[in-house]
Amino acid sequence: MSSLPIGIFDSGIGGLTVQRAIAKLLPHENTIYLGDTAHVPYGTKSRETVTRYSLDIADYLSQAGIKMLVVACNTASAYSIVKLRQLLSIPVIGVIEPGAQAAVEATKAGRIGVIGTEGTVRSGAYFDAIKKRDDKISVFLRACPLFVPLAEEGMLGNRIAALTALHYLKYFRDEPVDTLVLGCTHYPLLKEVIRDAMPEGTILIDSAEATAHEVQNQLISGGLLQTHITDKPKHSYYVTDSPERFMSVGESFLGEPFSDVKLVDLDG
Repeated sequence: MSSLPIGIFDSGIGGLTVQRAIAKLLPHENTIYLGDTAHVPYGTKSRETVTRYSLDIADYLSQAGIKMLVVACNTASAYSIVKLRQLLSIPVIGVIEPGAQAAVEATKAGRIGVIGTEGTVRSGAYFDAIKKRDDKISVFLRACPLFVPLAEEGMLGNRIAALTALHYLKYFRDEPVDTLVLGCTHYPLLKEVIRDAMPEGTILIDSAEATAHEVQNQLISGGLLQTHITDKPKHSYYVTDSPERFMSVGESFLGEPFSDVKLVDLDG
């Protein structure tokens, strides 16, 4: 069981920041990543639709043979994590709970901001996860939908990105926070413009890094850490549409070129 890969999925490209963090922290683990590029974005879709997509992907990855499923999408984590845990016999980790825990541990003022897609913010999942850990903390949510296309177009540090960040994040001048959760896996690419738009000293929580640490903890506690050590672990990538665009845009998320990306049909 320990030699099986970790399954990771997202609505598209953003989850590669999670895959990258896992591969960096756990360099001997094999992974299978699936980007549901035929249905991206998830952030504007209903709970029922996102859950249906998530279950189809989980079924595909389970049949491929995985030891753990990482839901590297905030919207899918918010909408489908409970159902996935009910149906799968392997550990299922989302990005919301680790990010919420890291934020609770980081805040000193007890005021946490969360930015994400419309779906993630609308779900209230971060609000609930933070309040569950400390109900005295004040939580402030802000949807930032334009951050996703900016990240995918590589517009990470130009004037358009900076002005967009200032527009969205001025909300936190009226509701000041000392800790800000980047509640979408695209947002770490925009970390610098987000930091510049926030008051100096604001702590930014990258849920991808927090999720990688939770993966490590659960692999250790479950006796699932890779025991067959190799110099070059295998990382496989699958998409449901347009592998060419995934490869060209995804390199900035992954931090290196792809060797191969395969097209799959989840309905076939």
